[in-house]
Amino acid sequence: MSPTAQPDADTGNVGALPRTRSISRWDRVWRPFWVLPMVIVVAATVAGIFMPELDRTLDDELPFFFPGGPSGARDMLGTIAGAMISVTGLVFSITMVVMQLASSQYSPRVLGDFLSSRVTQVTLGIFAASFTYALTVLRSVEGESGEGGMFVPQVSVTLGFVLVLASVGMFLAFIHHITDSIQVSSIVSHLGDDTVDVVDRYLPEPDAPGARLGTDTWVPEEGLTPQTVPAQEHGAIVEVDHRELVAWAAKHDAVVEVLLQVGAFVPQGAPAIRVWRAAGAPELDASELEPLRRLVVVEKDRFFNQDPAFGVRKLVDIAERALSPGINDPTTGVQVLDELHRILRLTVTRAELPALVTSEGEVRLVHLPQRVEQLVDLALAEPLHYGKDTLQIPRRVAAMVEDLLTVALPEHRTALQSWLEEAQGLVTD
Repeated sequence: MSPTAQPDADTGNVGALPRTRSISRWDRVWRPFWVLPMVIVVAATVAGIFMPELDRTLDDELPFFFPGGPSGARDMLGTIAGAMISVTGLVFSITMVVMQLASSQYSPRVLGDFLSSRVTQVTLGIFAASFTYALTVLRSVEGESGEGGMFVPQVSVTLGFVLVLASVGMFLAFIHHITDSIQVSSIVSHLGDDTVDVVDRYLPEPDAPGARLGTDTWVPEEGLTPQTVPAQEHGAIVEVDHRELVAWAAKHDAVVEVLLQVGAFVPQGAPAIRVWRAAGAPELDASELEPLRRLVVVEKDRFFNQDPAFGVRKLVDIAERALSPGINDPTTGVQVLDELHRILRLTVTRAELPALVTSEGEVRLVHLPQRVEQLVDLALAEPLHYGKDTLQIPRRVAAMVEDLLTVALPEHRTALQSWLEEAQGLVTD
């Protein structure tokens, strides 16, 4: 098989593929907001069951531990349980208010960053764990009328007090985290950090093998027949396992064509992958095609792993909201452009990803990588459109593009020059 490509396409190789992280099963397990708090609560409940048993093996009077009797232990544990469940509700309410504020003030797409905060998750987990631990230990406190005589789990009760101190510390950390994370500078900087990290891993260095093949096109030669693999669920393409797709294509002597970019929406049943094989080759059955669906992952929400445009999209959304007539805050728009400047300054120094990936001289994978020009257009088009009537936005875009032109690779300068002319035209108007 020798599919028709442009002349230098066969020099590409697997090493030019993006160095992106895959979303592992372990990542998926810990992603939901409730998982970490639930693990902390379960651990506290288990400790509440076994700690009193440990207390029974210790001396009756231990120094530096809870010295009171059964009544005092019950009062203390009951107070802890009542207070902790009340404050847990308070923390949850504060979180909901902050999320609502962030959604309305900035963008609904920043909510995932708040929900993924480990500080918020640990705070809720510690408060709920203190409640369940206190109730679990309370059942083991025995008065003098009990069948086994009086029993006060000193170490267990003291540990409950320690959990209260930890809860107070986490509450203070939570308040600091919330007040800091709701500031636009923190939100924008966090998104910029994540996006720069993805760009650095996604786009190759200019001297990387195969990096200059990014704009190549592929036309299947006569005699190749396609077999389409539809998406089984709707959502966004969040991951393409390029190397495994190349290995699968080599094993089946085929060319795998991924029809959608990472970040693109695919409806259920729409074509997502196309497999090209020689006309005489037997058609692959469903079991042989099933691995392809696992290698092109579709989920309800986009993720940063292989999607630099997602971070740019979030930042542009914040800028658009700031530039809307209802808010009219061009200074926030400029803050977003400052962060986009940082991202694009790295982006325009990188080469394009190879659209064609070869193995042993044969094209095995055809895909649609995100392009540098695409990221530049996404970052500049909408802020310049919605901020064209402001004094700050066109000037900031013009200054940004002038700086980008000093570091950009030659193949990216044409697109940047057109944006510079447009921004300067708005400034002079």
